[in-house]
Formats: sequence, structure tokens, C-alpha cells
Amino acid sequence: MRIDVLGAVRALRDDGSPVGLGGPRHREVLARLVAAEGRLVTTDTLVDDLWAEPPARAVGALRTFVAALRRALEPDRSPRTPPRVIVTEGPGYALRLPREDVDVHRFEDALARTRHSPGAVTDLSAALAAWRGPAYADVPDSPWAQRERTRLEELRLAALELRARILLDAGEGADLVAELGAHVTEHPWREPAWGLLARALHRAGRQADALSTLRRARTMLVDQLGLDPGPDLQRLETDILAGPADGMPNTWTGPGVRLGPRTTVDLARTLALAGGDALIHSRRDRLAAIHAAERTGDLRLTARIIGAYDVPAIWSRADDPEQSRAVVTAAERTLTRLGPDEPADLRARLLATIAVESRTADLAADALSRARQAAHQAEALARELGDPALLAFALNGVFLQSFTHPGLAAARDRIGTEILDVATRHDLPNFAVLGRLARLQSASALGDLDTAAAHATAAEQLAATTEAPLVGVLTAWFRARVTAALSTEPGGPAPATAAAQYRAAEEALRSAGMPGLHRGLFPLALLGLRLLHDRPAPTDRHLDWGPYLPWTRPPVLLAQGRDEDARTALAAAPEPPPDHLQEAMWCLTAHTAVRLGEREAAARAAAALHAAHAEDAGGAGGMLTLGPVARYLANAETLAGQVDRRNAPAEHGRLR
Repeated sequence: MRIDVLGAVRALRDDGSPVGLGGPRHREVLARLVAAEGRLVTTDTLVDDLWAEPPARAVGALRTFVAALRRALEPDRSPRTPPRVIVTEGPGYALRLPREDVDVHRFEDALARTRHSPGAVTDLSAALAAWRGPAYADVPDSPWAQRERTRLEELRLAALELRARILLDAGEGADLVAELGAHVTEHPWREPAWGLLARALHRAGRQADALSTLRRARTMLVDQLGLDPGPDLQRLETDILAGPADGMPNTWTGPGVRLGPRTTVDLARTLALAGGDALIHSRRDRLAAIHAAERTGDLRLTARIIGAYDVPAIWSRADDPEQSRAVVTAAERTLTRLGPDEPADLRARLLATIAVESRTADLAADALSRARQAAHQAEALARELGDPALLAFALNGVFLQSFTHPGLAAARDRIGTEILDVATRHDLPNFAVLGRLARLQSASALGDLDTAAAHATAAEQLAATTEAPLVGVLTAWFRARVTAALSTEPGGPAPATAAAQYRAAEEALRSAGMPGLHRGLFPLALLGLRLLHDRPAPTDRHLDWGPYLPWTRPPVLLAQGRDEDARTALAAAPEPPPDHLQEAMWCLTAHTAVRLGEREAAARAAAALHAAHAEDAGGAGGMLTLGPVARYLANAETLAGQVDRRNAPAEHGRLR
């Protein structure tokens, strides 16, 4: 059982399914007990907090609310068994749940820990990510709720600034610019926030923007409040004027420890499998090691440092595109300077690195062509050398470059099969996991959910020995995808069950350190679930569609009844990038085109999807589904065929 109040009040079962709490008063009673943090709240206090002018039978009504909540929260409790969640204590009631099962308590505890130990910032990041809106958002503006909202909002702002300060102090934070920019816009009177934004800009190498930010802060404080900036902002401006930020430490540093590039990249390679902040740190440290190696002027050392980070990659969107571009640039630069006469294994690892880091969704056509060429060159060199570990790494690059057009699931399955075979025969467990996940994805794309499930189970078993918690995050999404598919069958699970599983998987993915995978995935999964049941797209304005917005916006506008806007958005949508979800984006284009009667758009989608007619829309990622491609393809071809029939007589007439 879990209770959330950082947003609308809700309760969730262990499987992520929602608990029906009843009406507004029921939720307010539960919220008031949450706010008491396990302490007794007397009946008189509850009555006064619920009603400005209590009715004559207020106590009886309160008892009715409590009884209903107890039934909802403990549906299996026997009639004579004392309640364990909402207990009666003396003249009132108390909520008895572990603090980790209530989101506001997790947040407050994470903030307290981080204030005493900056190393707990990972927990604080996860707790901040759990906020879904203002605390107790659906509770009336009674005095107790207003006090709690004000108190918790102040804590949230303090937590945002604390987290940013810790990350900046640790040499990170260049990616905080957007977050802190929004923060100071919404809360312009928080002087420390301006300093943090300036530091993040400085960290990102934007010295002029950092100074401009400090000048804006000074102008606002002087002109509107009549206050001069504090000494911290003044010192920061002096520091920024002294020169550009290093942007990143030379090598990994721990408590009293400074490591060289070889050890740094080995450590980063190990940490990458842990996910979360460890994955984020590993990417940062990997690039720091590359820069440190380049400064030595030793080309072979640099090549080995770049190629040593052979961490398996499964998704076709980079988590940090800027960092990936920096790695690719360093690899290409080193490859050029090495020349063709240097050891083949060094060149193969550099080529494989270029292929893996050049994620297809983030590349222009010329870079994509170079990356695909690099993938096949790395594979050829690895086969010549007979190096199994190098071949597995090279095949990872081939896999990530195998999304040239829709309908290639069978080809990717062959690549995954070879990765798995090489990794199994030569004891390369991390690449064995990659092989399993690649085969899970291809089986999912081909609609073979039993085979995909077998690969999911095998990947989870491997992950238990390789200490790779991210695998469980991915397979949880796969199982939600299976539930969504089964929800269309007679006697299958309810769509709400699939939605709840997607939500639970989303919670785990949120803090997994994989924004390239995370952004937009949950709304897309919900959209797919709705299309499976012939329902309109979700229109919640808070949904972040991420990189999929150009193709999801048209069906969302349709769902809002804005057909002309949908038509305009459909015309503006570019061709989907060649990535895991290209079939899904083309199917959304086909769906919207058919709904709007846009024959040319339907014809384009039908042509793109023809080779994928036997696959599942969205299934290539193994994490969601929009249903069979054939369903969208048939509708698009029918509409597109009307173009041919309509034009044929006119063309015949002109010939005569």
C-alpha cells in the first residue's frame, strides 16, 4: 500500500493499481491524517478542519468516512480484526504506515538526509521527481491544507536548490540550466536560485550568459526591492569574470582520491550498469577520462581510453546527446590521427564507439551514414581479429545502426542471436544481457510475446548475477506492454490494469538515469493503450510527449475536437527518425490521416509501413504497443487507394 499527496490525493496497491477512496471528504480525511505524520488527530480537530461550520451530525459523518476508508485501504480485513492502517487512538485516529510508503514523508526524509549528507542527493532527486503537482491538490482550501501546502512548497524549493548546489559542487550541473531557468522565472525573489543558475551556465561554458544572469538578478533586486545583491552573488560574479569554468573534472575524484584516466574509465564502465546517478556519473567520468588522456598527447592511450567503455547499449536515443557527440568527435579525431597502420584492435574499438554513440534518432543524414559505415568496419575488423569481446561490442554498434527503415525486426533478431551466442560461449555476461534484450525487442516487434517473455526472464536472471538493476526496469515495461496487448482479448485484463502497470514502470524509469529512453515514453504508452481500445488520445496538458510530440500532437488535437489544427500539425510533422519507435510514429501518422481523410499523408505512411506489415506498432522497443501495424496499414492503403481510383478517370480523359 502506498499513499501519495504530492499532487492529488491517491492510494495505490502494491501492484500499482489505484484504490477507490470515495468522495472529496474521504480524501480530505485521509490527507489530514497524512499531514499528522502518524500522530493522533482528535475527532474534534478533524471535525473543525473538515467543516467551517460543522453540521449537527458531523461526528457521525466523520466516522462514516473513516469506516469507508478502512474498507478501501484494507479490503481483505476480517470484520473482527482491528484495522492496521487507520487506527483508533483515544479520542481520535492516526495513520499507521511506514514513512517510505507515503510520498510526502519520503520527500521530507530524503531532504533531511541530504542536508546532513550530500551523498544522499540521489534519493532527493527521486523524491523531487515524485511531485505530481501542488501538495494536497484536490483538498479544499481549508486552513490546515493551506498551511501544509505553503510549508511543503517552501521545502520543495529548498530541495531543488540544495540538489542543484550539491551537483554543481561535485563538478556537474551543466544540464541544470533549463530546470534552474524555469525556477528563477517562477520564483524571481529567491536570490540563491539566481546564483545557482549562473553557476550552471558557467559550468556549461556559457560565461557571457552567466554574467548576464547575475546582472538581471542585480537589476531586479535593486529596482524592485531596493536591495543590493548579497556577498555570495558578488563573489560569484568575480569568479566568473576570472575565466571560463573547467566544465568537468580532469579525472574521477572521490574522498581524498584522484585517479588517472585508465582507472577512471574502468570505474565508470563498472558504475554504468548500476543506473540512476551512478550511470550519470559514469558518463561524466568517461568523458573526463577521454579529455585527460588527450592532454597527455599519447594517441594509443587515448584510443584505449575511448574504446574501453564498451558498456552495452540497447536504445536508439542518446541519454545525453551533447556528451555522445563529444565522444564521437574525440573518437573520429583520434582515429584520423592514428592512421591505418596502427593496431587493428584500437581502430576497431574506436569505430565501434562511433557506431554505438551515434544513436540513430539524434543524427543528421551525413553523420548517420558515417556511423553505419563505422559499425560495419568495426564488425569486419573484429571478425578478422577473432576477438569475441570486441565482436560483441562491434555487433552492438551494428544493432544500433539497424533501424534504417521500418520492418527490420527479423534482421535485428539475427544480430541479437549472434551477440547472445558470442557472449554465452565466451563468458561475457553483460553482452549476454544485451543479446537477451535485443531478442526480447525483436520478438515483441514480431508479436511473439511468449518468446519475448522467455528472453525477459532470462535477462532478469542474468541481471541478478551481473548487478544490473536497469534490466528489471526494462522488463517491467515489457510486462506492462504484454498486459496492454492482452487487454484487447476476451476475458483479458482491464485496460486500467495495463495503465497501472505502465505507471508503476514509469516510476522506476524516472530515476533510472536514462532520459533518452524516459522522455515521452509513458504518454506514448497510454496513447497506444487508448488506440488499442478505439478511444481518443489522452489530452492531459501535463503529459510530456518529449521527442514524439510532432507525431502525437495531431491525434491529441483530434481528441480535443480541433480537426483543422490537427490537419496543420499532420502536414508539419517530419518523417520519423530511424529509431525503435519509427513504426509507431508512422502508424500515428496513418491513423490521423485516415481520421482526417488526408490521402497523401496516408499514402506516405502506407509506403513507409509496407515492409513492417507483419510487425507490431511500438513493439520494436519491447516497452509499449499501439497494436498490429497491419491494422493501420490497411486503413491507410484503403484511403490512399481512393486517390488512384479518383485520379484514374481524369488521367484517362486527358489522354483521349
